[in-house]
Amino acid sequence: MAVVTEMTARRRSPAPLLTRMRDRSPGLVGGLTEGAFAAGLGLASFAVLVMLLWISSPYPDSGPGGAMHVAAALWLLAHGAELVRTDTLSGVPAPLGVPPLLLLALPVWLLYRAARDATDGGGGDEDDDVEEHPEALADPPLVSPRVAWTGVVLGYLAVATPAALYAAGGVLRPSWVWTGLSVPLVAVVAAGAGVWSAYGRPDRPLRRLLGLLPKGARPLVLGPDGRPAVAARAAASGAVVLLGGGALLVVASMVGHGAATQASFFGLTEAWSGRFAVLLLCAALVPNAAVWGAAYALGPGFALGAGHTVGPLASAPAPLLPPFPLLAAVPEAGKGTPVHWAAGAVPVVAALVVGWTVAQGAAPAERGGTKPGGERAAVWSAGRTARAAALASLLCAAVLAGLAALSGGPIGSAVLSRFGPVWWQVAAATLAWLGLLAIPTAVGVRAWRCRSSRAEEPKIEKERDEAAEGARGWRRLRRHGRGWFTRTGVAGVAGVAGAAEGARDAGRAGRDEAGGDVWGFGDPGVAQGTEDRGRPDASPAGGTPSPHPSDPIPQAPRVPQGPGPRENDHETDFGLYDFLTSDPVPGPYDAPAPPGRPCPPETP
Repeated sequence: MAVVTEMTARRRSPAPLLTRMRDRSPGLVGGLTEGAFAAGLGLASFAVLVMLLWISSPYPDSGPGGAMHVAAALWLLAHGAELVRTDTLSGVPAPLGVPPLLLLALPVWLLYRAARDATDGGGGDEDDDVEEHPEALADPPLVSPRVAWTGVVLGYLAVATPAALYAAGGVLRPSWVWTGLSVPLVAVVAAGAGVWSAYGRPDRPLRRLLGLLPKGARPLVLGPDGRPAVAARAAASGAVVLLGGGALLVVASMVGHGAATQASFFGLTEAWSGRFAVLLLCAALVPNAAVWGAAYALGPGFALGAGHTVGPLASAPAPLLPPFPLLAAVPEAGKGTPVHWAAGAVPVVAALVVGWTVAQGAAPAERGGTKPGGERAAVWSAGRTARAAALASLLCAAVLAGLAALSGGPIGSAVLSRFGPVWWQVAAATLAWLGLLAIPTAVGVRAWRCRSSRAEEPKIEKERDEAAEGARGWRRLRRHGRGWFTRTGVAGVAGVAGAAEGARDAGRAGRDEAGGDVWGFGDPGVAQGTEDRGRPDASPAGGTPSPHPSDPIPQAPRVPQGPGPRENDHETDFGLYDFLTSDPVPGPYDAPAPPGRPCPPETP
């Protein structure tokens, strides 16, 4: 029984046992499992959605096998792969390459989570044990980043390959060139982001990527603490304003063309399941519409077929388009009107936001403060401010160009082979708008902030000097001053009054002296008996008062004693009973005796 008790007492906690088991398991197998699980979960999500729509459809075109083929094809389309539609009226296969950008979020998120879990070695499932084992938070990831990243990518592609082969037997067949480029690219980027996040987002990989930029431009993109620098923040702000403005333009156009939008929505199908499918497709294409609206506001616009461009200055007549709610909001053909030209306010606002963000980093508001590293926040020169604004414009143009390339593509052959904005035109227009407006805005706001700071510097310096002088005066008062509750305050005044009264009445002064020793106003280093014996007017044992009450009282010698509490307190100079009055309360024997009655003896 003792052996059993000893083994039970030495049993390891569950967390270290799980850690050792994870150490023994190869990290590549865990990564393969996580990648395959992410791909399977994404495929299952699309399959469930398509099967629900197929079941609820009153007129299904094919059986469940056809629905599963469509689900696999849509899953590949979400990665950016181009599909080929074979059941056309002309019999000629037509490409379909406009990927709904909202669908791309699902595989990216699944890959990101899979890479994080693979790098942590499954530690992400033990969040409930953090309170019992807080030391697990400080442990580094258990799997090598290369091993985890390779395992997740290979596991994901191991499921994507048979899915693409299965989708090839359906009506929507994947294009092998685009599938071989887009699916691995999404897997590599998303898994790399997950591994990087699991390791605490170190800045070394980012600095390696920034090696392509000039050396002077790198600090403007990535700060010394690994966070986005001024140019990166300004570019992100400009991109958000452009995309938000494009979305507002789409909503305004749909409201303006409300009748046509409603007619197209209800005219596509009469079944509620079909309308629900159309609504889901419109929701998935909302990010695409925002990018198209931003391209329209920038000037190049977007193409609704080869040779048919829609822009704020002029819109070419579009070919025969299928009735779709988002396409019904396209502006009419013809020259632009002031209403269409008002869309140019979107890039103007974006340029102002970029310039203002750069100016805030170039001339901080708290110039007298210090940065976290201890260095004073210095004001940039006008040249560096202009370079930062130009770099922010370039980064924002690159972001818009990438989104424009992803949001467009062909939806057919011949005339419909070009659908959406042209990426290089969007990049050029973004760079022109931001370069012409953001750079002078940044330089001008920087000069204004510097001038405002110089105008406020005398006032700020005066307030600092007054505060410093007040602090120094208070320290001097605390160190050398005398308050009301010190020996030179009320107690000192009371002591002087007591001494004057003692000169007139020696017996009462003796008691006052002894009482002062007791209450803290006298010298604690002098014994009471010593004082009584040293004074010539001390009362004898019989209680007869001294015949010389007005003789001067000689100073009794001090008896050396250890330092008391008031001897050690040299800073505050404050006694425990300094707030009391110097004279003790008169006793019952201080009043004169009535005539005919002897005086009571005094206590020696």
